[in-house]
Amino acid sequence: MTWLEPFKECFGHRAQQLALRRYVQGLLSDSSRKSMQAMLARVTEPGSYQAFQHFITHAPWSADRVWRRLRTALPVREGVLIIDATTFLKQGHQSVGVSRQYSGLQGQIVNCQAAVTAALWSEGRAFLVGAALYLPQVWMTDAARTRARIPPTVQFQEKWRLALTLLRQVRASGIRLTGVLADADFGDKRAFRGLLHRLGLPYAVGVSTHLTAFRGTPPLTAPRAWPGSHRRRLAAGVRARPIAELIADENLRWRRVQWRNRRDARVRRAECAAMRVTPALDHRQPRLSPEIWLLAEREGGAPHKTRFFYVNLPATASLAELVRFAHQRWPIEQQYQELKSELGLDHFEGRTFPGWHHHVVLTALAYNFLQVERQRGGSRLTFPAVRAVVQEIFTAYLFAQRPHYLKRIEALRTVQLRI
Repeated sequence: MTWLEPFKECFGHRAQQLALRRYVQGLLSDSSRKSMQAMLARVTEPGSYQAFQHFITHAPWSADRVWRRLRTALPVREGVLIIDATTFLKQGHQSVGVSRQYSGLQGQIVNCQAAVTAALWSEGRAFLVGAALYLPQVWMTDAARTRARIPPTVQFQEKWRLALTLLRQVRASGIRLTGVLADADFGDKRAFRGLLHRLGLPYAVGVSTHLTAFRGTPPLTAPRAWPGSHRRRLAAGVRARPIAELIADENLRWRRVQWRNRRDARVRRAECAAMRVTPALDHRQPRLSPEIWLLAEREGGAPHKTRFFYVNLPATASLAELVRFAHQRWPIEQQYQELKSELGLDHFEGRTFPGWHHHVVLTALAYNFLQVERQRGGSRLTFPAVRAVVQEIFTAYLFAQRPHYLKRIEALRTVQLRI
């Protein structure tokens, strides 16, 4: 399998390289449950279950190193980065990172793991380029760390901080980012948006209705008179207003905008409006944020179904441009459907921190292989077709490594069976 050749250097010896092939073949198999035992039953040359399990749970290869190699191996080198948080439902409490926390998919607090992912949207395809497990504070105790083999260098980080780390890693790989998209989990954080501004990146992020902003750029007072003071304050009587209140301005013009998420997708429509705003001051960061767009979108014209976005595009951008840019985030839904249902992203049954990251990076390896093949062969390339091709490849590889197998098959042709 040519796709796996550049990754051999990430694994210490031949046994690990063989295990890599087995694991990727298992992920691409027709097993409905991508547990290690189910996958092992479908690979060409399975080997022992203990060795297969050890490769994921205890073998000392670096998931970070595989991620770095994966990002440099991608044939696409620029695109929009889609940041998202996803959850994996769990029954017990022993798997690393599991706790009672909010799941957007379920719309409530459930027992689950949570992770932050980064996907590159380029040329009509999404490629998974990073993932980090979110560890709640309850997993920072010595006992929990020891049980889940959490490295001492791993400390508690909010999801938006994990997202910024993924962003830096993607940029360090040489991929040119033309924009960043995220939902309100990240868009509500001023520090997250602030870094995107400092990096000069366009962005469209969902925001919650409780955020406040100024219409346009608010007037400021002159700096204080005493020497060395450069701090300016808001002019008297100027205050920020909730973004929902700003959008409710009766003079604001709503327009019906239509767009396609890709060329072969159906046309989508919504009533939209936008205005230039300055997000409200933060008492910890008294400096004004740059002026950006506040975009509102309501489905079927219903005000109670209005969604809000902060969009950092030039002031000359049209309403249609704002909407189309913000809606490039759609691939994340399709991506998670394939990653979870077809490739078993959330099927890992191990309990350790290294094991989780090993499974996830190899799932990304399999998924990006699929996307690269689709890019070559067209969007009609289905999972059954890919599985058939992969099976042929691994069978050919097996005969190349075990030529005596072919001799045995040839010998069987001379055997006359009587029933």
